[in-house]
Amino acid sequence: MNLDLRFYWSLFLRRFPVMALFVLVCSGLGVITALKLPETYYTSARLLVESPQISNDLAASTVQSNAIEQLDIIEQRLMTRANLIDIANRFDVFADIRAMSPDEVVGAMRANTRIRRSSGRDEATLMTIGFDGRSARIVQAVVNEYVTLMLETNVQFRMSRAENTLEFFQEEVRRLGEELSQKSAAIVTFKSENADALPEDQSYRLDRQTLLQERLSRTERDLSAAQAQRRDIINIFETTGSVRGEVAPRSPEEQQLIAARAELRLLKTDYTDTNPRVIRLQNQVDRLEAVVEAQIEAGMPEGAERKTPEEAMLEATLSEVDSRIENLTTDMESTEAELDRLATSISSSSANGIQLAALERDFNATQSRYQAAVQNLNAARLGERIETTAQGQRVTVIENANVPNEPSGPNRPKVALAGAAAGIGLAAAYFVLLEFLNRTIRRPAEVQSRFGIVPLASIPYMESRRHRFLRRAGLVTATLIVVIGVPIALWYIDQTYLPLDLVVQKGLDRLGLG
Repeated sequence: MNLDLRFYWSLFLRRFPVMALFVLVCSGLGVITALKLPETYYTSARLLVESPQISNDLAASTVQSNAIEQLDIIEQRLMTRANLIDIANRFDVFADIRAMSPDEVVGAMRANTRIRRSSGRDEATLMTIGFDGRSARIVQAVVNEYVTLMLETNVQFRMSRAENTLEFFQEEVRRLGEELSQKSAAIVTFKSENADALPEDQSYRLDRQTLLQERLSRTERDLSAAQAQRRDIINIFETTGSVRGEVAPRSPEEQQLIAARAELRLLKTDYTDTNPRVIRLQNQVDRLEAVVEAQIEAGMPEGAERKTPEEAMLEATLSEVDSRIENLTTDMESTEAELDRLATSISSSSANGIQLAALERDFNATQSRYQAAVQNLNAARLGERIETTAQGQRVTVIENANVPNEPSGPNRPKVALAGAAAGIGLAAAYFVLLEFLNRTIRRPAEVQSRFGIVPLASIPYMESRRHRFLRRAGLVTATLIVVIGVPIALWYIDQTYLPLDLVVQKGLDRLGLG
């Protein structure tokens, strides 16, 4: 398809006034806005995240966070609504701040604040924080306040974490210590209540049970022998009239003394001299010896019953045997009672062992947790000390914000060129839009493309001189009106109605580009 440049040039000349209007209006707005925009200043400060001063292999801080995370936390706490409003009001950041709503103040502060971070593998982690404002002193004050808040926030963040960790483990050690004491007291109470049936004494009780059973068997044999001996003595006496030959007559005290001595010898074979029964019988022997000695010295007491030597011997022998039978019976009863107690203790020992093992298991588990908590508490104290002395990871200022000597903006040529570019774009869009909307047939090529026929000839429009003159005069007039009138109109609007920079700003705000 051949491009008819002459045709489109004629269309361009015909639409030039309107297109020039777009270009002049947008260019004028751009130039006026560039000239009237207030100067802005920018300054920044640089921060560095330093690694811990003490190696983690020697002493680790309880605040474990990487540099990026630490800077993210600091930035989020810095850019809170309350901080931004407070800084804006204190330093009078915006000229019309009293007329601005809190949301507008926060939005403007965040838009003018620039925070950049740089980090990488085997590289230092840096943060640059800057601010754009209407005054060099204001931007320096705002950035310095940002830096101060960031350093304070970092210290508070690390100190609060270290203190919270320390408080947690202090409370944990206290709680586990109380729990450990309670479980220890429960074990002591259980052992005290079941002292006779503890599993650790089970072997002793079993050995004691075996020993007592053997002793009971021996006592039963001795008792049977003593009873048989007593029957034999009585039978011998009834048959022969004597027990074991001629003997001198003895008093009852002498017979009791003989029986007591025999019983004492028998008791000493099983018990020590400190046994209560041995001591009691020894006292009885001593008393009888004193009585017998007194009788020997004074002769027979008056009214003493005279007995034959055989009867006295029988009585003394039977007394001795009866005393031994009584002692054997008593020993057997005490042995059986102790065996019953041992049987009860042995049967209860298994259940007590299970309960005691459960108590000791809980105690050991609590003790392990307590020891781990004590170790963690010591580490938390060391970590808190590291943060208190600023030996852990920290943020330092390597370059403070200075007062800028020259304004950083606006870029007036760029703003003016942007206005001109916007006008040219609108003019081109206007030209293209009219071409899409105009469906009339204006050239022979359009007749051929629309109807599929080839015209034999075409007669062009024959313009008269008068019509040509009027058309050209109108074009020149419109061009002059656009070239001269539009700037005058823009100047009038800027001076009497509303500054054009505000008009542009409102338009950008409505388009979401402000």
